[in-house]
Amino acid sequence: MDENPPNAAPGKDLSPAARRALEEAEARRRDAESLPPENGGPKGPEPTRFGDWERKGIAVDF
Repeated sequence: MDENPPNAAPGKDLSPAARRALEEAEARRRDAESLPPENGGPKGPEPTRFGDWERKGIAVDF
């Protein structure tokens, strides 16, 4: 089989589904890096990806 995608465990055989998931995640990362910066948004990575929003050190669940 060809080379493992980025972030795959070294030396571990991947199922086709795992390989596809890692490749899709890498494609999403590349797409997110190409977006323009948000005006007036929070600093750092998007906080809603974890299902909550942090404001002044306090996490609020949706």
